[in-house]
Amino acid sequence: MIYTITLNPAIDLFIDTEKMEPNIVNRTKKYDIQANGKGINVSFILKELNVASTAVGVGNGFTVKYIQDELQRSQIAHYFVESRGITRINVFTRVKKGDKEYKLVNPGPAVELGEQKKLLQYLKAKLGKNDVICISGSFSQGIDPKILIKFAEIAVTKNAKLVIDTSYQEVMDVLKYHPWIIKPNVDEIKSWFKITETLNLKQLAKLGQRLIDQGAQLVLISLGGDGAILVSRDKVFYGNAPKIKVLNTAGAGDSMLGTFIGNLSKHIDTITALKRAIAAGSDAARQEWITDFTTAEELENEIQIEDMTL
Repeated sequence: MIYTITLNPAIDLFIDTEKMEPNIVNRTKKYDIQANGKGINVSFILKELNVASTAVGVGNGFTVKYIQDELQRSQIAHYFVESRGITRINVFTRVKKGDKEYKLVNPGPAVELGEQKKLLQYLKAKLGKNDVICISGSFSQGIDPKILIKFAEIAVTKNAKLVIDTSYQEVMDVLKYHPWIIKPNVDEIKSWFKITETLNLKQLAKLGQRLIDQGAQLVLISLGGDGAILVSRDKVFYGNAPKIKVLNTAGAGDSMLGTFIGNLSKHIDTITALKRAIAAGSDAARQEWITDFTTAEELENEIQIEDMTL
């Protein structure tokens, strides 16, 4: 079983409008409401791939009820610890005039220690050998990023696999527990190593290798519109991104990670998994939400995987 962990879920409101002007009523063309949170998105992707998962998180109010209803409608198992405060709503606005995208992301309510402990106890009880814990996204207020170490300790104790897709510096403290997959973007990996200058592909690959040397098993570096780099103990691969018209980037990284995990879980080789993951991420970026794979496969022909082993 794959357990996706979302410690700051949200409803995302996507707005499409011709223009955005101050101090007036801006009429929108259309809008869409989606159950969201990076781990939740991964569960939706895994469902599309017919890979079982359980979406785990914390939340409260009508917003988390909507998220649970959407998971139920998609027949995705889920477990949410009830917290205080209302689960957040984020707003993403695509403005056609100037072709701009605005992202307004709220911090989310505070989660108390007792509620965090209940979630950890659930995982201790449920997790089995070769299961996967996938922790994605930001954490609600009150959750210390050091909780990553507790997740890692549970994974090691249960002989399970750990996947991390979050920006916190504490990711570096988890490497000694040998996580299965780490998925940083360029800004995150530079932040972890205290680097400010622009880096080329080879320099990014070397940073990925440093994460491997410190304990990670696979490092998937998201390059946004430039594709992705995959680093393992012995190999480094680069895949370009296909040319698309970007509509909404909010679910692209989750589509990439979910597809990569799902394919590896089906024992697909890593090169094919990487190509499919890049295609899924690119397909999501040209849609209003995560990919549904109906048009993702056509993008694979535009992706070339290059061996750039150092």
